[in-house]
Order: sequence, then structure tokens, then C-alpha cells
Amino acid sequence: MKLGTWMAILAASLLAGCDAKSDAKAGGPTVAMMPKSKGNAYFIACKKGADEAAKELGVKLIWDGPTDPDPAGQNNIVDGWITRGVDVIAVAVENREGMSSVLKKARAKGIKVVTWDADSTPDARDVFVNQATPEGIAKTLVEHAARLLGGKGEYAIITASLTAGNMVEWQKAIEKYNKEKYPDLKMVALRPCDDKQKQAFDEANNILNAHKNCKLLMAICSPAVPGAAEAVEQANRSDVKVIGLGLPNDNKVFVKKGITEAVVLWKTADLGYLAVQAAVAVHKGTLKPGDKTFSGGRLQNLELQGDNLLLGAPFTFDKSNIDQFDF
Repeated sequence: MKLGTWMAILAASLLAGCDAKSDAKAGGPTVAMMPKSKGNAYFIACKKGADEAAKELGVKLIWDGPTDPDPAGQNNIVDGWITRGVDVIAVAVENREGMSSVLKKARAKGIKVVTWDADSTPDARDVFVNQATPEGIAKTLVEHAARLLGGKGEYAIITASLTAGNMVEWQKAIEKYNKEKYPDLKMVALRPCDDKQKQAFDEANNILNAHKNCKLLMAICSPAVPGAAEAVEQANRSDVKVIGLGLPNDNKVFVKKGITEAVVLWKTADLGYLAVQAAVAVHKGTLKPGDKTFSGGRLQNLELQGDNLLLGAPFTFDKSNIDQFDF
């Protein structure tokens, strides 16, 4: 073999072996970011903010995840990122325990880890970008329920999953706040919809048929809010109201009809934006244990509670303001 040919083969082999960290040295770090499901409108809205922050910071952003909620699928993708050698992994965790073991492997390889939207165990990541505390979400939703039901009566919860970490925390916080503040409010059903609007529609119908005195449906995942509202409308149950965590654009029609009384959320683009800002700051060492506040780009002076970076208090969209928002 000629020397020139051998050198060409060697060069090609070396280039093929380059990982994401080598690529990142030519520019910014590589941030691999995962939603719970790529098809969910909530996470699509989060991605807009993530893209904005990545462009501002000059980082390479990899966005990937399962099409539908799939803990094993999430784990497999993260394993691939570990092999590739990305600089930072940022995950909205579907299954707390399962994902935590994979994220610990990433940290052992020197990869920084940020969780956002839904957390792992604390020892599996550097920081959790928390859109709102479970207590804040619970207070907002239960206060809306109490206002609409006059402080007493039956309601039901539709969630995405009975095992998703943040959903479980929100549900427990709702039950705790309910019991402490409004003992005459009774939750009569808790149903999962697998993060799908059609399944939420079906579960809402099941609840209304099984619990004739249930006067409010509380949906704590974004596809469930319009799904529940559609079920109420088709059942001609004007006596039943809907509230929940959702996107303004998905719910404007039902809010204007008076079926959905309150849509509670945070600015989803800000959550994606903050997750990337925090990921890069952790990589650079400018966000570290013991910090009390964090500023990144257009989001300034945000509170840190331990290793939880808080986006802020939940916001309510209703008839008075929902037309002011487009996401």
C-alpha cells in the first residue's frame, strides 16, 4: 500500500472516531435535550425557547426523544448520547428511578446533567430546572376548584401517567392542599390518559358516567384539558367545569364557551430557554452548588432553592386574557 493511501485511511479513521466533545471544541458545547414526548404540543412549545437559547449561546443543541411517553425509549436515547460523549444532557424525566440509573452513568463519564419539567433523583443530576413547585401548582388548581364548586363537592383528576415523577408529586400536593384547606372537596377519581387527548376524552366520559355528582374535571397534563372539555361538551354537561395545566391555543375555544374555566401553566418557551441556559452554565461552572440566584440571557435573578432552579409562579389563562397569548 502506498504511503499516501495509508495516511488517507488513517486520517479517515481518526475523524470517524471523533465524538461530540471534540466537535464542541470548535464551537460551543453540545447539549442533548430530551422531552417526555416529541409529539406533545407542550414540549414543542418548550423547544422554541430551547432553540432561542442555543442560538444566543452558540451551542449545538440535539433535540430528541420518544414520539409518545416511553421510559425505555428515553433510556435508550440517553445511552446513545453517553456513547457519543455529549457535553450536557438535559432530560424531562418520564420514569424517575429508571432514568436516574442511566443519568448516573452519564455523570460517571464526566457529562453534566440537568433535568427539567420532571426530575430524577437528586444524585443523578447537577440541577433541576423546575417550572413551578408542586405546592404552587396544587394551590393554584385547588383554589380554582374551590372557587368554582363553592368549597365543597366532587371532582376528578385526569393525569398523564400514574408513575411519571412530576405528575405523582403534583397529585400528592393537590390531595394534601385539598385536605388541609377544603376538607369538603372530595376527589372521586384519578385516571391516566397516557398523555393523549383522545384517551383523556374517553376517561372523562368514564368519570362522568361513573360519578354523576362529579362537577369538575381537573386535568394535570396538557392534552387532557381539551380532551376533558370536549367530553363535557358532547355530554351536554353544562353543570361540569374543567380546569387544568395546558396551553392557551389548545383551549381558547373551550375557555370562550365557558366549559374550561381556567388554564394554568407557565410560559413554556421560557422553560425550554432556561433549561438550555442552565445546561450551559453548569458546563461552564457558572451555575454551581450554593448559588442563591441565577441569571441567564433574558431571564434574570431567578431563585434557586437548593439544587432546584425555579422558573416562577404558575400563571392562569382565562376569558379575560387568553387572547393575549399565542402558544
